[in-house]
Order: sequence, then structure tokens, then C-alpha cells
Amino acid sequence: MMKKLILLAMLAFGVAAGAHASGGDLVWDKAPSRTNDLPALQNGAKLFVNYCLNCHSAAFMRFNRLKDIGLSEQQIKDNLLVGTDKVGDTMKSAIDPRQAKDWFGANPPDLTLIARSRSGHGGTGADYLYTYLRTYYRDPAKATGWNNLAFPNVGMPHVLWELQGEREPIFEKIEEHGHKVEVFKGWRQVSPGTMTPAQYDQAVGDLVSYLQWMAEPGQNSRVRIGVWVLLFLLVLTVIFWRLNAAYWKDIH
Repeated sequence: MMKKLILLAMLAFGVAAGAHASGGDLVWDKAPSRTNDLPALQNGAKLFVNYCLNCHSAAFMRFNRLKDIGLSEQQIKDNLLVGTDKVGDTMKSAIDPRQAKDWFGANPPDLTLIARSRSGHGGTGADYLYTYLRTYYRDPAKATGWNNLAFPNVGMPHVLWELQGEREPIFEKIEEHGHKVEVFKGWRQVSPGTMTPAQYDQAVGDLVSYLQWMAEPGQNSRVRIGVWVLLFLLVLTVIFWRLNAAYWKDIH
């Protein structure tokens, strides 16, 4: 049952403290962009291996690709490899697919591209994940004991609850278009976690940034090259414009 909880928690990442719900609609918080911040990405990779890789794979990412975020091969071996994993291996979960299907009803989804696939009308996939991981709350009515504002009736438990602690959402009933609806007003901390709220938000931001980087490791290089290409074309345009003016100035 405990592993069943871990499955959906990495998919349904929750809504930030400033988000609100009205009539079942939830506003996604803006995820911090740290895909150029190597220490943040390294911390996110550590959180991913420790809390996500038990059930979820990232089958399109190899451990040695983490050298791109500033980790040495020895650091990867010492801190991120589990069991018989090798540096050149892909990030595959050791969970038995048949057992996973029995526990969850389906195999835990691969998370390599989760930050790209979860985008929607509320924002980017990173916004959704950042929101989801921050809006878990205790719900005794659920089999797992947890629920989520971004993913109501989520089947996965809050795998990061020891870091965040336990919270309860505060709702206010209002009348809207002739119907009574509940509006999310904030949180009440039931028990503290090992991190302060600010530290937890920082950690989730790092994890989401790593998931965002993992979904497209070459994104930053592509953006940098694109900027230089545009600058080159701009300079070339100025040169050609001046050459054209010089060529035609004596022609009537």
C-alpha cells in the first residue's frame, strides 16, 4: 500500500500556497526557472533519485548525462547509483512491473518527459508539478490518507511529507452564480516537517527544475545558440543594408 502511494505523487505534483480553488478550478503557481542553476539541478537530481526513482523510471536519461549539470563520474557513483546500477545505465526503477500492476492497477509511468507532457491551460508542465507537490493534505477518507488540490482523489501518497509536514487546507463557502462553492483560502500546519515552508518550496523548485532539465537537457544550449544566431543575422542584415545603400547611391 505504501508503494501504491508513491506512484501518483510524482505525477500529480501540487499547488502552491498562493493558489486558490473556486468551483473546482485551481490556479497553478509559477514554478521557479533554475535550469541554468547547477547547484539547484544537482539537488533536484538527488531528490529525484531518493524519492522518485523507487517506483518511477526515467528510461530516456542516463546517469552519466548528469555530468552536464556539473557532477563528476565519481560523485554520480558515490551519491546517486543504487544497487548494481552503472554510470552508463539509464535511470530505471527496480520495481517489478507485475507487482506494480497489482499494487497500482498499472505500471508507474516514466518521468523523463513529465515536465513537458503536463502542460495545460493553467501553465507549463513545470508549473503544474510545482503546484502539485505543494498542495498535498491529509484526508482520512482516502485509502492512502492523502489528497491533493491539484489532483483531487489522487491515488498516490505524499512521498515528501516528512520534509513538508502535515497540513490541512482552509476553505470558505461562498455563493457564486446561485450555487454554494468552496474557495481555497490557505493552509493550516498540523505538524511540522524537517524543513521550513520556505526550505520545502526551495527543494520542490529544485526538483521541478531538474525534471524540466531532464525533459530536454539540450534546451539551454539550444537557447544560447539561438541567441548568437539571431545576433549574427542582425549584424549581417546591417552590413547588407549598408552595402546595398553604397551600391545604389550613384545609380539614378
